[in-house]
Amino acid sequence: MNDVILYTLITLGGIGALSSIILFFVAQKFKVIEDPRIDLVEEVLPLANCGGCGYPGCRNFADACVKAEDLNSLYCPVGGNETMSKVASVLGQTVEGKEPQVAVLLCNGSNANRKHTSIFDSAANCTIAANTYGGETECTHGCLGLGECVDACNFNAMYMDPVTGLPVVIEDNCTACGACVKACPKNLFELRNKGKKSRRIYVACMNTDKGAPAKKACDTACIGCSLCFKACKYDAITMANNKAYIDYNKCVLCRACVEVCPTNAIHELNFPPRKVKPAKEEVANEPSTEVKSENQ
Repeated sequence: MNDVILYTLITLGGIGALSSIILFFVAQKFKVIEDPRIDLVEEVLPLANCGGCGYPGCRNFADACVKAEDLNSLYCPVGGNETMSKVASVLGQTVEGKEPQVAVLLCNGSNANRKHTSIFDSAANCTIAANTYGGETECTHGCLGLGECVDACNFNAMYMDPVTGLPVVIEDNCTACGACVKACPKNLFELRNKGKKSRRIYVACMNTDKGAPAKKACDTACIGCSLCFKACKYDAITMANNKAYIDYNKCVLCRACVEVCPTNAIHELNFPPRKVKPAKEEVANEPSTEVKSENQ
C-alpha cells in the first residue's frame, strides 16, 4: 500500500516537473518583449480609455505612438496638444498642434419647433427607436430625444434639456472624444473646430426632404433654398440632398449666411449682439412757409 502511494507521488511529481519545463521553453519561444517606452508614453496620457484616438484604450494608443515614425497622424482628443507635446518629448519627436474641437448638434428640432404627432411607447433607447420607429414628429431625420448620446458621454459634457427635448453640449467639459458621434443613430453630431473665441457657425439641420415637407415637419428646417450658398463669398457652403453644409475650415465667420436664412436653420454661437442700424431719416422737401413782408 505504501509503495503504491510512493509511486503515485513520484509519477505526479515527474509529470509536474516535465510540464513546468515544457511551459518554460514555450514561454521563452513565444514571449513578447515590449518596448519600455510604451510605459513612459502611457504615463503621460490621461488614461480615459475613451477610444477617441481611434484605438481601444490608452495603452494601445501608446503602442501606436512608439511604433509611429510621425506623430502628426495620431492625436489624443482628451489630452489635446499639451498631452501630444509630452508624448513627442518622451519619444524625442516633434508634433504639430491641432485646432481644439467640440461636438455640435446638427438639429434644432425642439419641442417648440416640431409638433408631436405620436407617442413612442417602448424601450427608451435611440437606436431601438431609430430602427423600429420614425419618431414622434413628422421629421424622421431629427433628434429622437431619448438621450443615448448623453449616456455615451464619459465626461459629463452633455445633458438633456427638458424644455427643448434636445441634448445640450457643455463646451468646457467636451473633450471631442467622438462618443456622441458614434452613439447617435441619426448622425446628428459632428466634431467641429471650436474657432476663435469659441465662435462657430453651422447648419443645425439634417433633413434631406424638399423645402415644403421639411418646413412642415420643423419650423427651423433647412429648406434647400440656396440663399446662404449665394451669400457666401468664400466657397464655405455646399448644397447637397436639399440642405446646406458649412465647411468650418473655409468659413471666416462673416455671418452673411445667417442673415439671409429664412428659417433660422443656421446657428451662430458666442458672437456679440448685432448692432442695430439706425433708421435713415428722410428729410421732407416741404415748401417754405416764410411770409415776406410787404413794404407799405
